[in-house]
Amino acid sequence: MSTMTIDQLPHRATQRAPRGRSTVRLTRRGRVVVFGLTLLALLALAFVGAGLSGAAGEQGHLVTHTITVAPGDTLWDIASQASDGGDVRVMEQEIKDLNGLDSGMLIAGQHLQIPS
Repeated sequence: MSTMTIDQLPHRATQRAPRGRSTVRLTRRGRVVVFGLTLLALLALAFVGAGLSGAAGEQGHLVTHTITVAPGDTLWDIASQASDGGDVRVMEQEIKDLNGLDSGMLIAGQHLQIPS
């Protein structure tokens, strides 16, 4: 005659992990890879967003030429020469926008893009 015993204690394999705890653990290298991929995705979105925002406000490509600011030149003088009898204030603002200038202050030797 044979006897059979049944184990009453639950095995570790059948026990569940406590709620709220994940069984997936990342190594240091894994965390660096996840961080790098996330950063790369954010940078890609930023470049796409910047490209779309610039393209939306652009009506056409301006034909420009470059001048070098001489000593004593002012933005008003340069804008009045470039405006060809048009509104000097509008041309001055276009030059500021085109060159990313915050003010009308110029430095001798500075290169400016001028709309043609």
